Amino acid sequence: MILSGLFHRILPASLLLFLSACTVGPDYIRPTPVATMPATYRELAGWKEAHPRDGAPVEKWWEIYRDPLLNSLEEQVTVSNLTVAAAEAQFRQARAAAQGAKAGYFPTVSVGASASRSQRSGNLGALSGSGGVNSDFLLPLDLTWELDLWGKIRRQVEAGEAQTQASAADLAGVALSSQAELAGDYFLLRTLDAQKQLLDATAAVYRKSLELTNYRYAAGVAARSDILLAESQLKNTVAQALDTGVQRAQLEHAIGLLTGKTATDFSLPAMPLPLVTSPPAIPIGLPSELLERRPDIAGGERRMAAANAQIGVATAAWYPTVKLSASAGLEASSISRWLNWPSRLWAVGPGISETLFDGGIRRAQNEQLQAAYDGTVANYRQTVLSGFKEVEDNLAALRILEEEARVQSEAVIAAEQSVAIIVNQYKAGTVVYLGVIVLQSSELASERAAIDILGRRMTASVQLVKALGGGWILRQPPPEGR
Repeated sequence: MILSGLFHRILPASLLLFLSACTVGPDYIRPTPVATMPATYRELAGWKEAHPRDGAPVEKWWEIYRDPLLNSLEEQVTVSNLTVAAAEAQFRQARAAAQGAKAGYFPTVSVGASASRSQRSGNLGALSGSGGVNSDFLLPLDLTWELDLWGKIRRQVEAGEAQTQASAADLAGVALSSQAELAGDYFLLRTLDAQKQLLDATAAVYRKSLELTNYRYAAGVAARSDILLAESQLKNTVAQALDTGVQRAQLEHAIGLLTGKTATDFSLPAMPLPLVTSPPAIPIGLPSELLERRPDIAGGERRMAAANAQIGVATAAWYPTVKLSASAGLEASSISRWLNWPSRLWAVGPGISETLFDGGIRRAQNEQLQAAYDGTVANYRQTVLSGFKEVEDNLAALRILEEEARVQSEAVIAAEQSVAIIVNQYKAGTVVYLGVIVLQSSELASERAAIDILGRRMTASVQLVKALGGGWILRQPPPEGR
């Protein structure tokens, strides 16, 4: 009943103040990301762009590669990757902070109880209670409410919500980066498996060549040097095959780490990447869509909004602070009368305060926050420029590597034909074995180069998907203004 009377006195005044409240500080308007937004990507020249129906990246963008094992590994990244887990915890922290900012809209109510017994000095003269022992039993209920007349709390809430959205974009960015790193490592590992398969097959051919040379030496039609050359060629090839195991083990360990597994417990079977493999068609879209498809760009834009709102918080410090305070409770000098109705007490009233002199700290804080906002604008624009660069880089890489793969394929065919011819000539005794060694080495180098180009094409396609933002889409487009 006591509180009911207090609220009846407070609410009319509060509503009147809220109706006249305003929000100080600049309203957020998203700055232009670049001076001129390109209509299309320059490196699209000669590129056959896929359409969404051809397999547009969705949230599980890795499924466009149609590799069940890759799909399984990518699913583990989302669940078990510890870097993603840390980013998710930071998102929950930002979300809780934003929720905490909204608490400023409401009054703070506290309750307590105290009991004391005291004796006042007898030298206080004839003051009431001097020299005697007094008891005080108090049960207060206090209410304090800072009215948001200038929009300080609203700006804090605005900043908190923007930070939450930025943190959500950061989480998506960390997940995308981990997923792209895993896909890149996965295709590099499969490329190494293809290299190992090629070297093993080549070593088998070289063993037969060594056997042939031994027969010819026994027949007296080949020199001892031919046997030594054949042995050297075979051993070098076997050594190269063994050497691929070093990088493969490192890639396998890296994939295990990305999926939250220890290097000891994680392994992948050999899976050579077939030469007939080619990167999937990827829908590119327009440059303007990149602003909402890339998590880092969207996160940078939301940080600008948060920094802008903080300027409003600092601006509100120039205006008076108005608080409504109320208290009620029970107080008595003896515990037997403490909870009686005559022991009630209450007080209610507004308070206003204004800082007249602060040595320039408010001005400095405003300048600091303005500089911080300018920094977020520069970072945002730099992120946009970097995004365009990454897309152009990987578009160029895929286009050029596709042409290089075609030429390299022709080189492999020519090398195979030249080796077939010179082996027949060696069997007929018209050429020395050194000529066979040279052409066989050239054939192996051409075949390894073809596999390497294929691996680079697959990696470039993964990097292009990452540069385009994967399957992430900004769920809540940032407002252009208020």
